Amino acid sequence: MSLLKGKIKIIDQYIIGKYLGTFIYTLAIFVIIIVVFDLSEKMDDFMKSGLSFWGILSKYYAGSIPFYVNMLSPLINFIAVIFFTAKMADQTEIVPILSGGVSFNRFLFPYLVSATIIFSANLVSNLYILPYTNTLKNSFENTYVKRNDPSTKSNIHMKLDDKTYIYIDNFDNKTNSGYRFSLDNFNGDILTKKIVAENIKWDSLKRKWQLTNYSIRKIDGMKETMIYGNGKLKDTILDMRPDDFSAYDNIVQNLTTKELTDKIRKEKIRGTGVMNDLQFEKYKRYLHPLSAFVLTLIGVALSSRKVRGGVGVSLGIGIFISFAYIVFNQFTQMFSTKGGLPPFAAVIMPTLFFGLLGFYLLRKAPK
Repeated sequence: MSLLKGKIKIIDQYIIGKYLGTFIYTLAIFVIIIVVFDLSEKMDDFMKSGLSFWGILSKYYAGSIPFYVNMLSPLINFIAVIFFTAKMADQTEIVPILSGGVSFNRFLFPYLVSATIIFSANLVSNLYILPYTNTLKNSFENTYVKRNDPSTKSNIHMKLDDKTYIYIDNFDNKTNSGYRFSLDNFNGDILTKKIVAENIKWDSLKRKWQLTNYSIRKIDGMKETMIYGNGKLKDTILDMRPDDFSAYDNIVQNLTTKELTDKIRKEKIRGTGVMNDLQFEKYKRYLHPLSAFVLTLIGVALSSRKVRGGVGVSLGIGIFISFAYIVFNQFTQMFSTKGGLPPFAAVIMPTLFFGLLGFYLLRKAPK
């Protein structure tokens, strides 16, 4: 019995090593290929930016490589499982394991350990690393690659709280400046204060808004007071930030999980129409790493049987299913942000569907 346990531990170590080794090696190859293609595509933008090689590396690729790793992780995870498991089956390594007294469920254990490691790495990356690296990547793209894209947002109406409403005629994301700003403060249905300014600009050092050429009208019943600041500057604290007016779609990816939660809370009051995007991003960070378990189950079920045609057949089926998983994710995201599908349902549907597929294939897998 102790001899069998010893052999099982050796098999566990062998499978975990093969799983993670194949995953890391394949992921590295795919990332290198994508970086080469990305470099060739953006070379003109890099040359126009005037940045040094180190500047491009630290300002762009330090952010884009973690993004690519996260994006490719489900695909590479699936390919890795299919590849080395099909190779084990082709070399008749799985049959002796199962016929030696190891149940199929026990055979799955090292796969689930490896999937747990990948799941944990993806979850930590989604919650703590990617918001920072995405900021580097997206800031570079918005400045140097998307330089011809519109960087301004017009006719902004926003409710800051139950009493305060603001309007900005035009906001420039590159200078963090707004033009023709107004603020209305109400007590019930009664206007109590109105601020109008020709310009409003975010001061990143003071973390305050700065008004230029402003006027403040205070109303107390029949009494009104006017304060004029023509040619003057005024610092003011408002519950809003420049990214609230961003014209770039990728700004949500830059938010930390805490900022994302806070923005969702504020959006319930403001109603600016980005709630689905915010909620989808939050749910995605927590639920997408579950693909490590789902695709592992499907991969083992598909490739643990020795088939005519060898590894190539299993690998081809695996690549097809993994792309189907990615396409399904993109469709649900589109239906969530554009079609009204609840964000939680949009995020969990691909995982549930392919998870059920995985359990069905496991039941049909040779034991």
